[in-house]
Amino acid sequence: MDRIPILRMGDVLLVTIQVDMHDRIALQLQDDLTRMIERTGARGVVIDISALEMVDSFIGRLIADTSAMSRVLDAATVVVGMRPAVAITLVELGVAMPGVKTALDVEKGLALLQAERPADGNE
Repeated sequence: MDRIPILRMGDVLLVTIQVDMHDRIALQLQDDLTRMIERTGARGVVIDISALEMVDSFIGRLIADTSAMSRVLDAATVVVGMRPAVAITLVELGVAMPGVKTALDVEKGLALLQAERPADGNE
């Protein structure tokens, strides 16, 4: 698999990572995701990493960078499904992920994005 699928759900993009994240695949995902945000005007991104058993410092930084790029493109990002072992590893490696919002699962991630939007849908 050369690409990770990005699903559009209204104005939210859903990325469910079901393969081991190698550097090449991760960089391709970052490029695909930023292009898709630009093309669709998506306002939110949910990245599901529940299938990942390991995240190294490169992938951790890439997730943080992708979240920052999404913010610049006016899309909030929520990372969901982080396993406790992954969280511990990221902290032990000293990987800073400022501005990266997290939720336990996709449903809670979507709810978090919805709660952050203005009530009337306009800004």
